[in-house]
Amino acid sequence: MISSAAGGDVSWLRLALAFSLVLALLAGLGFILKYVSTRGLMLSPVAARKRRMKIVENLALDTRRRLVIVDCDGRQHLLLLGAERDIVVETNLPAPPVPSANP
Repeated sequence: MISSAAGGDVSWLRLALAFSLVLALLAGLGFILKYVSTRGLMLSPVAARKRRMKIVENLALDTRRRLVIVDCDGRQHLLLLGAERDIVVETNLPAPPVPSANP
């Protein structure tokens, strides 16, 4: 037993349980924050189906520029994103070739 400043006794078991509860709450909060940061805060699954844009692929050219293929309403666009300005390189990209199943 540990003697507290108020004069009461605190057991080691209660101290360990309180500490483990705080660690479990912090781990749960970390998991929730990671889930929200990767998937976004979607209140209903219906709202997730209505998204019209998605990033298909991205490639870092250097520390300041990036090539991004964006799919919007079934059409793909190639964008060059930079520190100073963003450029549409090509619109309506053709679909990538599907590899044949024959070896």
